[in-house]
Amino acid sequence: MRVNDREPIDESLLPADLRLLDYLRDQCGLVGTKESCGRGECGACTVLVDGKAILSCITLASRVQGHVETIEGVAEESAELRESFARHGAFQCGFCTPGQIVRATAILRGGCPDTDVELRKAMNGNVCRCTGYNGIIAAIREVAE
Repeated sequence: MRVNDREPIDESLLPADLRLLDYLRDQCGLVGTKESCGRGECGACTVLVDGKAILSCITLASRVQGHVETIEGVAEESAELRESFARHGAFQCGFCTPGQIVRATAILRGGCPDTDVELRKAMNGNVCRCTGYNGIIAAIREVAE
């Protein structure tokens, strides 16, 4: 496993019960990835593994092979997206923002869906209790265009 631009590690050396979220936060010091529900229901802990969005709170670190990207790892690439989030009021408390930005980055890499309904489905699994999602969708759409 390789995390962001760090040296690869042998995932077989990790404890079998260590969650990817805990590995990233406690052992790598990458605290941008948040834990909220701890059950894979909210998306606050979203990271990318080989470009695919996964929930790090329900993923065992020892089972991850490939390149893990956290919010810190996509920071430069997502600068325009983060600015668009600010313009559209897409974050209020900000707790869900790292997971939202990481998933949106994956979506934009693959080509943004044509309709807002499809974009909302693509963002499904990332819960925001503050914004009502309209700002999030508008921000992603602005960057896609």
